[in-house]
Amino acid sequence: MVIKETAPSLARQLLPDRSLELSCIRSEEQDANSCCSEDSGSSNSGSDEKIVRGNWTGKLDFFLSCVGYAVGLGNIWRFPYLCYRSGGGAFLIPYFTFLLLCGMPLFMMELAFGQFANQGPISVWRISPIFKGLGYGMVLISGIVCIYYNVIITWTLYYMYLTFRSVLPWSTCGNWWNTDNCVTRHINNTGNGTFNASLHPERTTASEEFWRGYVLQISDGIDDIGQVRTELIITLFVAWIIIFCCLFKGVESSGKVVYFSATFPYLVLLILMVRGVTLPGAMNGIKFYLSPKWELLKTFKVWGDAATQIFYSVGPAWGGILTMASYNRFRHNCYRDALIVPLINCGTSVFAGLVVFAIIGFMAQETGRDIEDVVSQGPGLAFIVYPEAVARLPISPLWAFLFFSMLFTIGIDSQFGMFECLISAFVDEFPVLRPKKILFTAGMCFVLFLLGIPCVTNGGVYVLQLMDWYSAAFSLMIVSLLECIVIAWVYGEERFSLDIEMMVGRKPNIWFRLCWKYISPAVICFILLFTFINHEPVTYNDTGYPDWAIVIGWLMALVSIAAIPAVGLMVLLGKKGTFVERLMQCVRPDPMWGPIKQENRLLYRKSLEGVRARFPQTHVAGVDRVPSGDSLSAANEIACLNTTV
Repeated sequence: MVIKETAPSLARQLLPDRSLELSCIRSEEQDANSCCSEDSGSSNSGSDEKIVRGNWTGKLDFFLSCVGYAVGLGNIWRFPYLCYRSGGGAFLIPYFTFLLLCGMPLFMMELAFGQFANQGPISVWRISPIFKGLGYGMVLISGIVCIYYNVIITWTLYYMYLTFRSVLPWSTCGNWWNTDNCVTRHINNTGNGTFNASLHPERTTASEEFWRGYVLQISDGIDDIGQVRTELIITLFVAWIIIFCCLFKGVESSGKVVYFSATFPYLVLLILMVRGVTLPGAMNGIKFYLSPKWELLKTFKVWGDAATQIFYSVGPAWGGILTMASYNRFRHNCYRDALIVPLINCGTSVFAGLVVFAIIGFMAQETGRDIEDVVSQGPGLAFIVYPEAVARLPISPLWAFLFFSMLFTIGIDSQFGMFECLISAFVDEFPVLRPKKILFTAGMCFVLFLLGIPCVTNGGVYVLQLMDWYSAAFSLMIVSLLECIVIAWVYGEERFSLDIEMMVGRKPNIWFRLCWKYISPAVICFILLFTFINHEPVTYNDTGYPDWAIVIGWLMALVSIAAIPAVGLMVLLGKKGTFVERLMQCVRPDPMWGPIKQENRLLYRKSLEGVRARFPQTHVAGVDRVPSGDSLSAANEIACLNTTV
């Protein structure tokens, strides 16, 4: 049913005279013991939905932030390689299949979940308090990734700085960081004649030696951390200053930055595409990228790779989608965004592959190597293969600057989402931080900067690889699986669908509802099984890791999972009564669960007369009279809400 009654009429039905005490809290800075008011409508019935924690200043702010968050570095440096390796054009069949089975439904679920509650990834678990540890798991995953993701942004910033010179430093041999095996273009380092790289596999390109010998000054392994790289630690500090300047006012400031950072990469990709297809050999690269290998669709690994790529690319269970949606106005059409953003994300991956393989095809022809010998993924593509290719172009510093500025803006958008997840999680859970949010944001930036210092040492790339290998390998899928179970089964898919109807005016289609209950959890279990089967101990360029490093990696993987039972146990022990009574209190929605704005809470309370949660809420704080024996008064409950200013 579509709920059309107005808040004032519902108030007269639901609230007898003098039956409710409401707090007159205007902001967190005011006295916590504000006076109580008998008038429930006067301060909350206005059309302005700007609340204490803030809102996006426009619909486009949120949309561009979602696009920027979903489109990450993996779209540029992982998908093209995965597509070519897994069947070329044929890979798009399982890729878009899993987009429908898992990507879109989970994206829609998190958008609606965050928007309905207007809370960060910890406080939102008022929906079923015993699962509050899922919120802490999301925060821990995003926090660990924030540390090393900003190191990657640091590398791109440093390369951008190095492009401001007439000759790119990775385009020549004969520098102090080069070895006798260095080659550039078709000429060996002695300058005597042409040189075919395929005939001399022991040779290394100038761009690879620059990356390893100058930028990283890499050690022999993680057990040889070495010294801090001065240039990189300075750039890392600058990167965190940029993050702070963009996020110190939360979504109010980041929502303006994304107008540039989310659109600029598409402009650069288009420019690089136009330039790339004009190069000799470019079409060979594109044909190699898209040529379908239908026989590979019969293999388990191809389907597993497609499911994994969709899962990591769309971004469920990180907390970022949920956090950004929590700053939406209650009536925002999140249904439309859930359809458009994942399609843009996947389309960007495919288009980026065309750009990358056009350049790789050119480079293969230039060096006399096969395309299979040139293609790479991850940092190898971004900091070795592509820099080497642009060094061969006329006006190479310009093309290099465009490429690395594109990587920078793509990376920083994803960092915005993850870092805002951390800030919102703690500020919403501990409201005392809200008046000091700017100071707290600065402090968090500094802490993460300190934690990132090991990644900018001589052995830092090994540390980064360890964090990337284990931090979200299994925990992300477990968090996402439990999130589906809680929303679709513990809270109830029918009740959740009615919550969405309250916001957008219609229930989600039957496909989404089936996915939330059955299909998406099954796909997540498939991805989890696939990950376990294909998991291998961490390596970096065939360099193995000692046992103690692998143990640390597994601890990083388990810490976010361990938070789920640990926090659940703490919540359970904090309740009163028998074990069964405590369990029921922890499983059913907390009285604080529901929309923040008072008139929307009235609509929510009215809707409970038709469909309730699977484990019904005892009462709705701020609307119902508190049952006798409850330890909280109505005034104390409503004081915990972020009410309308």
